[in-house]
Amino acid sequence: MLRGEKVIGSFTHLESSAAVECLGLAGFDFVVIDMEHGALDTAEAVPLVLAAERHDIVPFVRPKDISRSSILKSLDVGAMGLIIPFIKTVDEVKKIIEYGKYAPLGQRGFGGGRKSGFSTFPESDGILDYFETCNRETLLFPQCETVEALECIDDIVALEGVDGIFVGPMDLSISMGKTAQWDAPEFNDAIEKVAKVCKAAGKFCWTIGWGEITKARFKSGYDGVASGDIGLLLQAAGEFLKSCKE
Repeated sequence: MLRGEKVIGSFTHLESSAAVECLGLAGFDFVVIDMEHGALDTAEAVPLVLAAERHDIVPFVRPKDISRSSILKSLDVGAMGLIIPFIKTVDEVKKIIEYGKYAPLGQRGFGGGRKSGFSTFPESDGILDYFETCNRETLLFPQCETVEALECIDDIVALEGVDGIFVGPMDLSISMGKTAQWDAPEFNDAIEKVAKVCKAAGKFCWTIGWGEITKARFKSGYDGVASGDIGLLLQAAGEFLKSCKE
């Protein structure tokens, strides 16, 4: 992304390390382990993080909420970024930065888990270098999926420690009273507004998309788009069955 390249990823709701490996082998850039809508807990996410690392696909986690515990545990097991759901206020995002970034930027607690090599810091020159690396390379993406977040998006994006925004189109459309009305001018204005605000602030902007929608989002300034592994499976299975019957 720093080179201006677009990235494509997928949420994983199959909750399978094999599915994550397949996404990596297929060439996806990132995978989002979903603890908000998925049934996974932190310990169950570890094999999926390891599978992602094995096949060079960047593991993100969407924690179940914005609590300190949820954010800390997601990062300690090895997530290289968080997509934090259902944000409404600037103060909520400030708390996310406090929990998710080490001092001096935040107040993330140090647990000495697998991300730090169990306190051996194999890829860092001691703990302070480790803190600096984590603050620089661990991405925090609050989700814009409420009218309240949209209304204060400029202030959210301006916060140091916010690396980008992830737009949740379905929940945003619901919050706007335009449920799944993808052609509604108000909805599309909101989609474009977030991209413009992020670009002006030098921050990244991601969302969900498929096919032509993905191309449209990239054209409007989005840096990354995520699909879903269940949807990909259904699509591929449907195309396979259709080809067999033609």
